[in-house]
Amino acid sequence: MSKTLPELGDHVAASLAQDALDRGIAHGELVVHVRRDGILRALKFLRDDPECLFSLLVDICGVDYPDRAERFDVVYNLLSLRHNQRIRLKVATDEQSPVPSATSLFSAAGWFEREAWDLFGIYFSDHPDLRRILTDYGFEGHPLRKDFPLTGYVELRYDEEQKRVVYEPVKLKQEFRSFDFLSPWEGMNEILPGDEKAIREDGPK
Repeated sequence: MSKTLPELGDHVAASLAQDALDRGIAHGELVVHVRRDGILRALKFLRDDPECLFSLLVDICGVDYPDRAERFDVVYNLLSLRHNQRIRLKVATDEQSPVPSATSLFSAAGWFEREAWDLFGIYFSDHPDLRRILTDYGFEGHPLRKDFPLTGYVELRYDEEQKRVVYEPVKLKQEFRSFDFLSPWEGMNEILPGDEKAIREDGPK
């Protein structure tokens, strides 16, 4: 019989006493914060333990908290088909500290970790092929970091004269401004478009 989430949390915390930092239940799922150097032990235990059997790695993703010393969370979502339960592991890291790759335990981790590296710059040690997976060759930076500029650094387009794709620095036509329709830049009068429909000969509508 499957354990309840509190019971499962107690079992995981007792079995991973050296690696589990804390645990809780959020949105109907068990969430466990794990030490960075203990993530492989935790994943292996959750996969193989008869009371867990989280054999399916659903996803690995990153979360950016720029104000923290360890600005990233690496989030592992696991599913137990046997017990019909889910668990979420979280590992904190920074821009320099690598997280052990889970590819030796779950083959699906390969592309998930490449995505986290590409979009956040989270490094995974011992990954067999850690390279970009979504951005283009020569892309600068990591676009899901919260300090990455919304416009990016370069833009690419197809040049008809050169008959090839070219990269150019981003050039904005103007600075950001609010379109309030009363700015002199807009050339608007005090009457906004559509206001004339509200005026009748016999008075306001």
